[in-house]
Amino acid sequence: MDAGLLQQYGPMLLRGFGITVFCWLAGTVLGMALGLLVALIQRYGPRPLRWLLQVYIEVIRGTPFLVQLFVLYYGGPLIGLRLDALPAGLLGLTVYGSPYFAEIFRSGFNAVPAGQIEAARAIGMTETVIVRRILLPLGLVSALPALVNFSIILTKETVILSIITVPELMYQVQRMSTETFRYLEANLVLALFFWGLVETISRAGRRLETRITRHLIERG
Repeated sequence: MDAGLLQQYGPMLLRGFGITVFCWLAGTVLGMALGLLVALIQRYGPRPLRWLLQVYIEVIRGTPFLVQLFVLYYGGPLIGLRLDALPAGLLGLTVYGSPYFAEIFRSGFNAVPAGQIEAARAIGMTETVIVRRILLPLGLVSALPALVNFSIILTKETVILSIITVPELMYQVQRMSTETFRYLEANLVLALFFWGLVETISRAGRRLETRITRHLIERG
């Protein structure tokens, strides 16, 4: 890519990348929070509610994110849900990610030895304390690699937000390609930006896993 093209479109691409990172970060955090809530309700909630949440998980996991986003953005006004592109994109990422995060948390909880939970109950710990001091810390260690992996997958799903005109990186790259007809260079920039983001997330995840493991060893 020549210097003139980079000077002309560089600020626009950086703004798009910033919006991509914001969408990914907000969607991941909110999706994790909702997924954790779903996983806890499935573990401790009443049977009818657990059944409904299982249906929710299967429906979201069984349909493409693009279809979900179209239904939310274009079908939402039919039921009074009118959202601008960016809020619709964030809500879409949250809803799409939450069932996957819920299943990751569920598998992490199942990896916690049952003997530790039974011992905690035997000494009089409440379920709230057990969740906070045993289930979440130990389950998180088991679930962390999968959480990081799905967070990386969500970075790539952000490109779909360009379909509803969220001005993230893919949207800006398409605009640049249309105006300059430099499709190879534009998509190479897209690939480099995402490679950098994924590499950063992977390294951060490995460091977090090391710190949590060390903390649990020291505490134990």
